[in-house]
Order: sequence, then C-alpha cells, then structure tokens
Amino acid sequence: MAALTEEQSLIKDQAETWAAKEAPVQSFRNMRDSGNELGFEAQTWASMVEMGWTGILIPEQYGGSELGYLTFGLVLEELGKNLVASPLFASAFVGATAIIEGGSDSQKQALLPGIADGSSIVTLALEEGPRHAPEKTTLKAEKNGNTFKLNGSKTFVLEGMSATSFIVAARTSGVAGNKAGITLFVVSADASGLSRSRLNTLDSRGYANLSLDNVEVNEDSVLGRVDEGYAILIATLDKARAGLGAEMLGTGSQAFEMTLEYLKTRVQFGKVIGSFQALGHRAAGFFTQKELARSCVEAALQAIDAGAKNVDEMSSLSKCKVGDFLHAMSNEMIQIHGGIGMTDDLDAGFYLKRARVLEAAYGNQAYHRNRYAELMGF
Repeated sequence: MAALTEEQSLIKDQAETWAAKEAPVQSFRNMRDSGNELGFEAQTWASMVEMGWTGILIPEQYGGSELGYLTFGLVLEELGKNLVASPLFASAFVGATAIIEGGSDSQKQALLPGIADGSSIVTLALEEGPRHAPEKTTLKAEKNGNTFKLNGSKTFVLEGMSATSFIVAARTSGVAGNKAGITLFVVSADASGLSRSRLNTLDSRGYANLSLDNVEVNEDSVLGRVDEGYAILIATLDKARAGLGAEMLGTGSQAFEMTLEYLKTRVQFGKVIGSFQALGHRAAGFFTQKELARSCVEAALQAIDAGAKNVDEMSSLSKCKVGDFLHAMSNEMIQIHGGIGMTDDLDAGFYLKRARVLEAAYGNQAYHRNRYAELMGF
C-alpha cells in the first residue's frame, strides 16, 4: 500500500468507520427494496457532504480542500467495500474533474462551489451505445447565431436521475469516429427539450437515459473550445477510470474477505473447508491478484497527483488489472459459497452484480488491454 500522509490516513479511517457503521450493505439492500428512483438515500449523501468528501478535488477558492486524487481514491475504496450508493463519484470526482480540466474561471465559479457543498450534482453524459466509445459521439450540436441546438440521446448516465446539470459530449463537426469535432456542453437538467428516464440496471443505482430534442444552450455553456472537447474528455476519463479502479478494488477486496471468512467457518466432511489444500491455494492466488491490483490502482492515482505524462497508460493498466481481479473474485465468491451464493438472501450477489457494471463503465478489460497496447506502441 502507498505510504500515506497523516491527513490521508485520517480520512481513510474516517471513511472506513463511517461506511461500516452508517452505510453497511444492509442499507443498500433497504434502498434497493424501497424502489428509490434516485438510487441513493438523501441522508447518506448529506453525511458525505458534511464530511467534506465532495470537495476533495476542488480548489480552496471554490469551496474545496484540493487534497488530491489518491486521497479521493482512499475514500472510494472504503465505500466500494460496502457498496455505498451516492453521487459522490459521478459528481464530485468525474463532474468536478471535467470542469477543472476544461472550465473557464466563470464556469468554475458557477459550478464548483455547488458540487463542493452538495447542492449541485453534475455528471457526465457520454455513452450512446452498448460499449464505451468516446470518439463515436453522434449527438448533434448545431450552431445557430449565439446558441447551439442539441439533438440526440445518451445512455447509461451515472446518477442521471439526480443530476442537476449534465456535461454533454456532442458533435459539432465531423462524423462518428473522428476525435476532432467533439464539443462539451454544460446543460441544465431542467433545460427545455431534455428528458430523462430511469435505466434499470443490475446494481440498482440511479442511471438514466437522456433524450435531447432541440435543447438550446448559449456559447457560455461550451466547456473549453468548440470542436476541441476530445482532449478534455479523455483527460477527464483517464482520471475517472483511476477513481473507478479504487472503488473496484474496495468491492473486490470485500468479496475476498467474505470468501475468506466463509472458508474459515464452513464445515464439510468434518473439517473447516479452508483446511483443504486446494482451496487454500486458490485463496492465496486471489490474495496475490488483489495486491497486484492495489499497486496498479494506487500508482495511477499517484501519477495523476504528480502530473505524470503517462497517466493514460497507468489509468488503462489499472482499470484492466483491477477489472480482471474483480471479475474473477466475484465469480469465485459465488462458487465457494455454493448454492446459498446464488440466493438473494446472501450479500454475495450484490457484489457480483456491482462488479459487472463497474467492469463495463468507461471501458472494460478488453478495451483497456487494447488501449494500453496501442499506447505502448504494440
């Protein structure tokens, strides 16, 4: 594990204690069973805001603490262990990052304080198909005097049901597949012509599909420059992937701990099943995978904080390796638990479902394996 500062250690301990006491997996189960359309509890979100987590990435002049990406990753890891549902990642990590990366001073002043104090939920609206493909953006933005009219749809928008604003990737020139010609727009959730519908997913969160029908925005809504949004988008995505990797590490680590506990307590043939050598070897193998994934996740977050030139490489490496671990570990958890692992009575299924969604978000293992190879010149 990375050497942490005293402040980072305190924040990590705070997140671990709070998640265990105030947001255990049972809380997620209760939220799911309630049919909550937003996909999170208001009190959970309010507590996170009160603890200052929403301002971890935001500069002090905009109401944040600017403690860095590794610090935020430590929080996300602890939340991942308990499957805590909230807009923290979508808004305070991804949304804030996009604004910091590409926003003007006036945009930062208008948006970042609201993210920091929790009054605004700003989330990225990017995907248009079943697979992650940023360059294949087709949602059209046509310039009309001093305004743009947006037409098209977005799918799988994280926290799309609770968002107050969206950062929408749109095409202002070129065709699908071109990296040039993509522009990012800040669009209010209550804009005329914008509608959203809840997307039911395996992990019972607040995703939404968006439809934009002649949604009119002015030039001040452009994040960065017209036709040049791809660079901001990719810089944001690479940081988002690293952050998501931290949550995935927490989810996979808890799946490992649950499985290990079961190996130590389940008795079969008169013996604790963990005493069987074959199962012990499997546990040791997964422990090794977990620690390798941790090294990749923390290296990516540290690279971001250090302003390293290879953040793209480290981000894809991290997302791929932690994705491999989480996929295999969630499967193993179900297999080791046997029949009860397939029932809704056990929490194991929640981890399996969340794992599959996290793997696909912002590019699955295959996507990042291929991207890493290209970045390395293969």
